[in-house]
Amino acid sequence: MSTENIFGPHDRPPVRQWIPLSFQHVFAMFGATILVPLLTGLNTSTALFTAGTGTLLYIAITKAQVPTFLGSSFAFIPALVAISQEYGAAYAMGGALSAGLFYCLVAVIVKCSGRKWIDRALPPVVIGSVIMVIGLNLAPTAINEAMYIGASGTASDYSLVYVSIAAVTLAIAVIATIFLKGFFNTLSILIGLVGGYIFTLIMGIFFPAYRLIDFSVITEARWFSLPFLQLDSAGHFYWMMPRFNVVAVLTFIIVSASTMCEHIGDILTTSKVVGKNFYETPGLHRTLIGDGIATAWAALWGGPPNTTYGENIGVMAITKVYSVWVIGGAAVIAVILSFCQKFGAIIQTIPTPVIGGICMLLYGLIASSGLRTIVESGVDYQNKRNLTISSVILVIGIGGGLLRFSLGSGFVFSLGGVALATVVGIVLNLIIPEDTDSETE
Repeated sequence: MSTENIFGPHDRPPVRQWIPLSFQHVFAMFGATILVPLLTGLNTSTALFTAGTGTLLYIAITKAQVPTFLGSSFAFIPALVAISQEYGAAYAMGGALSAGLFYCLVAVIVKCSGRKWIDRALPPVVIGSVIMVIGLNLAPTAINEAMYIGASGTASDYSLVYVSIAAVTLAIAVIATIFLKGFFNTLSILIGLVGGYIFTLIMGIFFPAYRLIDFSVITEARWFSLPFLQLDSAGHFYWMMPRFNVVAVLTFIIVSASTMCEHIGDILTTSKVVGKNFYETPGLHRTLIGDGIATAWAALWGGPPNTTYGENIGVMAITKVYSVWVIGGAAVIAVILSFCQKFGAIIQTIPTPVIGGICMLLYGLIASSGLRTIVESGVDYQNKRNLTISSVILVIGIGGGLLRFSLGSGFVFSLGGVALATVVGIVLNLIIPEDTDSETE
């Protein structure tokens, strides 16, 4: 085991530590994973089931070497909504399955072409800048959850109650991270969540504004359900089999071009956090295939496409627990939750500002990992070339840069945020001459 971490990728913690460490990752991914089906009309239990089983497939395909959790992808929301409304949800699942298979095709190309082009296209100045963008691009989400009712971000919804809950949660997590020793230090995120939850409960006894926890969802939830069965308007259960047409397939394949860029960025971030080059071992082709198979698998069961989760990377950065066993444990817990709705309902009662307070720490640590990459790699910002590349990546990624145009028949291609920043960074790195004057004016 490395002295720089508590549990490396191949280390299996004792059961008494393994279970709470895995639950920590479940808390990190839960909100985003169920939000996608809520926004697209899909089944939340199905999303949990496909996220958990998809992660287990990913672990198997990557030879249990990459500690990555896969959950519902936000990038596919517009495509899921548009295709479902126009043709039906089954055709959206067909498009998602096609996108997963397209991932596999690209992975084969990457395998055949070797990885030298990756080192050429993604030097430290690009890698570090993209990692910072990934973290900072998530920052507004954390702030909205921590300060605004409904996470709307509008001034009229600003709430001092939310701010106080988020501040207490963040303070508890920071104190646990800095001052607790040994195993309890690895549970700093879980301790922060529980602390913020208890604070909200206690304050809710005395002040109505703090009564944000609704236990009725637990009472209404079933003990057992089959997550892969959908419920129609007549109250009958059915299995949604994917269906295909050209528009749906092309729509999802084009969207997957941007999510592959995000995949590259997330694998870069994970490599830097863990201290291992996952591009080399097990190889980018395996991580792409794992992501693609997980997305195709989700579509077969009626779940939203999957993607690698930055929230769970943040948990690893804080705890220094990089065990694939822990990630696998979280995946198993997600599957169990998908069958037992009451357990999932308990997690749903966690107040939004508690999540926001925790995410302020998680997302910041991802951005800090990018800064660490640049510093440790000795990137020279006296060099105009490096300064230009990094500047453009940061502005496009953080500023919400967007490339959008119509391809006819009502379909619009869109590439933005982290994906666009990654593409632009790669292009700039390839076209700007290496011998640019190293002295800034």
